[in-house]
Amino acid sequence: MNIYIKGIEDERFLRPLHRISDLFFEESNVSFEDDNEAQLKVEVELKVHEEIYAKAVLHDAETDKVFTEELAKSFTPYETEKEKFKQIKNVVLRVYLSVLQEYTSIVQKWGILTGIRPTKLLHMKLQSGKSKEQAHRELKEEYLITDDKINLMQHIVDRQLAAIPDLHELKNEVSIYIGIPFCPTKCAYCTFPAYAINGRQGSVTSFLGGLHYEMREVGKWLKDNNVKITTVYYGGGTPTSITAEEMDMLYEEMYESFPDVQNIREITVEAGRPDTITEEKLAVLNKWNIDRISVNPQSYIQETLKAIGRHHTVEETIDKFHLSRKMGMNNINMDLIIGLPNEGVEEFQHTLDESKKLLPESLTVHTLSFKRASEMTQNKRKYKVADRYEIGKMMDLATEWTQEQGYEPYYLYRQKNILGNLENVGYSFPGQESLYNIMIMEEKQTIIGLGCGASSKFVHPETGIITRFANPKDPKSYNDGFEHYTQEKLKILDELFRK
Repeated sequence: MNIYIKGIEDERFLRPLHRISDLFFEESNVSFEDDNEAQLKVEVELKVHEEIYAKAVLHDAETDKVFTEELAKSFTPYETEKEKFKQIKNVVLRVYLSVLQEYTSIVQKWGILTGIRPTKLLHMKLQSGKSKEQAHRELKEEYLITDDKINLMQHIVDRQLAAIPDLHELKNEVSIYIGIPFCPTKCAYCTFPAYAINGRQGSVTSFLGGLHYEMREVGKWLKDNNVKITTVYYGGGTPTSITAEEMDMLYEEMYESFPDVQNIREITVEAGRPDTITEEKLAVLNKWNIDRISVNPQSYIQETLKAIGRHHTVEETIDKFHLSRKMGMNNINMDLIIGLPNEGVEEFQHTLDESKKLLPESLTVHTLSFKRASEMTQNKRKYKVADRYEIGKMMDLATEWTQEQGYEPYYLYRQKNILGNLENVGYSFPGQESLYNIMIMEEKQTIIGLGCGASSKFVHPETGIITRFANPKDPKSYNDGFEHYTQEKLKILDELFRK
């Protein structure tokens, strides 16, 4: 869909207007220049004085129909030009979204909100002293979020505070993310730093040497500065791709290097690929008192697993789940994905039916996102996916099914290019929430990323300002520079935590 927007020349509006357009059309091209090929022409009138006034008039070149929306809003107090522009942009986006909703008859339940952390926004409003009613009203007015999504956000915020009552007081602690960049194969939808492990043992050995160094140095800094660890999460890739012996040495390093490991609230190992789980590896997890893992089916349709590049069977997922349970894994998470190639409501219902036979402690329902660098995005024509209406039905199925099984939503995030403009929701039985998932989503504390491709997010304990720092994504670059990257992270930690 080619869209010509007339009346605005400030390039700062172009990207957010494009994002709103993408919510309605599979492929949109937004321009401030008329090339006479636009199917839609949207004329925006913008006046800024004591208040902000915006009017959007949409003209469909094919049908000659015209749709109009307008909005006037007073400024709230601001200190910088950036804050002033943000308010102006908000009004323009609201009239633009409203006129596209009228034109398409598609209601965007998340309104103009395209950020990935909606619940963080609600946390901030409530923390500032606003009542739930006032916070909800502002979300509805400022972002055009619908009541059902606001209620979902509130439900999740309540669950998070029940799981971590001191969530807002953990700014002087940290969590640790440890990235293991290897998998048996790479999934078609994946953009994580993940490399097929077969034939790369040399790289694995070198990588683990660098990771052990990072763990020792960061652990020493935490001990020296009396900084506690809230949670540890082993992700990737697939952390169980390495051998049982390598896993054993890694967890031994954790216990020797990190402070007060016995009192870390949660340690998770993402054993996401069932074909990497063995009795020997589970015994290693037991040895180090780790009982929270992920075993991820994604789908219980064998043809789907083959299409997306997962080389395990449905039966293997079920068998490894039972083996994990038998070996003492008491908090198992499973991931499901809505909208995988050639799957519709019937196939997703089958996946839910199979999940009911297992009932893991937590379940994350993802909506497929076409990430720019993934194989699936590079070859879109090869992967047929459901339309937005069927995607919505599948999400409704997931919502109803989780309620019926006694699961509660406890974290939520959104992504660019997500099918149906929906969301990813983590569900759990009460008391079985992933604390790390809450910490990473709500950005209340520093999360230190160790390992290849691991991203650190340093949150200033006083101002909340976030500084990001990423390790290299490929093992060779990581192996060549892990000492430098470790020291750079320690410098940032010094600036944040040393009194």
